[in-house]
Amino acid sequence: MSTSAAADGVQEHGGVDPATPVDADSDPTPYGTPGRPFDRRSPFFYGFVGGLGALTAFLLFKSLTAISSVLMLVVVAFFLAAGLNPAVEALERRGLRRSFAVTVVLVIAFVALGLFLVAIVPVITDQVTAITKNAPAWLDELQRNKQIQDLNREYDVIDKAKAYIEDGDFLSGLFGGVLGVGLKVISALFNLFVIIVLTLYFLASLKTTTGAIYKLAPASRRERVSKLGDKVIANIGGYVSGAFIVALCAGLSSLVFLWFTDIREYAVALAFVVALLDVIPMIGATIGAVIVSAIAFATDVKTGIACVIFYVVYQQIENYVIYPRVMSKSVDLPGAVIVIAALVGAGLLGVVGALLAIPVAAAVLLILREVVVKQQDLR
Repeated sequence: MSTSAAADGVQEHGGVDPATPVDADSDPTPYGTPGRPFDRRSPFFYGFVGGLGALTAFLLFKSLTAISSVLMLVVVAFFLAAGLNPAVEALERRGLRRSFAVTVVLVIAFVALGLFLVAIVPVITDQVTAITKNAPAWLDELQRNKQIQDLNREYDVIDKAKAYIEDGDFLSGLFGGVLGVGLKVISALFNLFVIIVLTLYFLASLKTTTGAIYKLAPASRRERVSKLGDKVIANIGGYVSGAFIVALCAGLSSLVFLWFTDIREYAVALAFVVALLDVIPMIGATIGAVIVSAIAFATDVKTGIACVIFYVVYQQIENYVIYPRVMSKSVDLPGAVIVIAALVGAGLLGVVGALLAIPVAAAVLLILREVVVKQQDLR
């Protein structure tokens, strides 16, 4: 064997030629001679590493599933912070420091919420109570309709609904008894508190948080990642603010219209229901219109017809005038994408998923257009 070949053999086997006897007194390390490296081409190595990877993925999935409710609170708080962020930035442009701007926006939001609770909630409570008391009489009116009578005779729908409404404990039964109602209320209040605290933190440190995330990107792409991320957050904030404005328009217009009808005594409660449901994309406004129209028909046929005509006309105005104008600067999505995103979001996460689906879809399309498509154009 040549000198160079012998040297190569020594390097390959950890610095010691396996063909040469090793003296214990001449070990290169105090812990003995290193052995040969593990053969990474071995089927056992691939199986072991693959099994560890699958186990890690499974444990990660189980952990995410276990904290899914916490993650949902975090996502909702982030979306609320993004929705309030445009107001904070507007105050910053007027010379206020971000801490003061955040304080001003939060104070205004809490004052508005407090005024709403003090002024509107008692009225809504009284009107909901009145609706509950009058619902059996409305069901009696519906029973006079021949088709309704046939359905009731076959499926006993009206009688079951009347018994359900007249039962004073139906809310308790719905939540599993008085204890269940108390636990649900406590859980809802705790979740609300967590969302408020997280929204405060996100809003106060939004730039710091996003800046830290952007630093995870390579330096050569950090500027582009920052711009895309800021655009996504701006889209989310614009959508949240726009959805609130659209729902407010629906509620106020319903309040004005219902005030001049025979169901004016329920106008505030019904307008609140319409505004609340209008936040849900695509189907929320229709559900609110159906509820109001059904109550109107049970009260007076002419009022019911007027409600149907009003909501048909208003939804056309909302879909083709109000919504495009409000959302034009935040989300620009085809109608089919909006419908698909809302359905997928509702199927995955319910109402919250439907609310978050449209800005998420807009963010995904922005990334696809600016990253994936542009990379394909360079090839």
